[in-house]
Amino acid sequence: MRRERLCCLSSAINAPIKSLQTLSFDDGYTQIFGDSNLMLLRDGKSVHLSLDEKTGAGFASQDLYLHGFFSASIKLPAYYAAGVVVAFYLSNGDVYKKTHDELDFEFLGNVRGREWRLQTNVYGNGSTRVGREERYDFWFDPTDDFHQYSILWTPHQIIFYIDSTPIRVIKNNKAMGSAFPSKPMSLYATIWDGSTWATLGGRYKVNYKYAPFVAEFADLALHGCPVDPLDPLSSCDEGIVSSSLASTELSVEQRSAMDSVRANHMTYSYCHDRKRYMVALPECEFDTGTIQLYGDDGSKFGDRKHRRGKRSRIDSSI
Repeated sequence: MRRERLCCLSSAINAPIKSLQTLSFDDGYTQIFGDSNLMLLRDGKSVHLSLDEKTGAGFASQDLYLHGFFSASIKLPAYYAAGVVVAFYLSNGDVYKKTHDELDFEFLGNVRGREWRLQTNVYGNGSTRVGREERYDFWFDPTDDFHQYSILWTPHQIIFYIDSTPIRVIKNNKAMGSAFPSKPMSLYATIWDGSTWATLGGRYKVNYKYAPFVAEFADLALHGCPVDPLDPLSSCDEGIVSSSLASTELSVEQRSAMDSVRANHMTYSYCHDRKRYMVALPECEFDTGTIQLYGDDGSKFGDRKHRRGKRSRIDSSI
């Protein structure tokens, strides 16, 4: 099974989701909370997570993984969704209480007439006080159809993708040190009430008049190196991982698409947040033109005010 999940991974990450080997829910995942707020459809190939006044819902992979490619097609709740948080992420917080790692896609709901926002984050070795958040708006409506969200995690780098477009790369280098995630993690998907912080710092709460809020997950892909959950320090065949991920450097076209996303759709960067970090974290790199676009709080000047409702086209075929 381990070899089957890793086969042809380097080519799979640039292919449409339909070409990826996916798992049914019972074959790869387990419910972690939510009771009937988790619903399986299409013989377990599709999962609906809902949030109502009683609870949210969530599931996790049955295995811990050390590196790999993790993906899902997700459709977010429509209409009023302020305070609602949908998350698709890797974490080992339940195993390493004080030194946990985490890689996040967090989808942040908004009031009617305003778009969902996306936040990515990276924690390594318990660095929970040092968030490496980046926030983006979308160039499509994430409530209208499914879109593929993927995380590639190797010993050398981490890449976040939307559809086939990379939006963020984190390199494992001396500057980042032990903050680069390096311990086995499980994959999670959740929906929950983030009223205290998710929408304008908690200004807008979840309005349960619009409940249930339903997030749909499909095409769940786990292409990783499983380790024994009872012995998370056990090793997997890193040789297989290395060979499978050897050709995952971004092409010229992919890097151009990523630069376009970041220039046009990134609305917050921890590297520019001088209120939070008087001295930028060591892995941050800047150019003069980019610095002038962001305020001291890390937010891009005038981004929402001037560009609300507008969407640029990103070539999702790259």
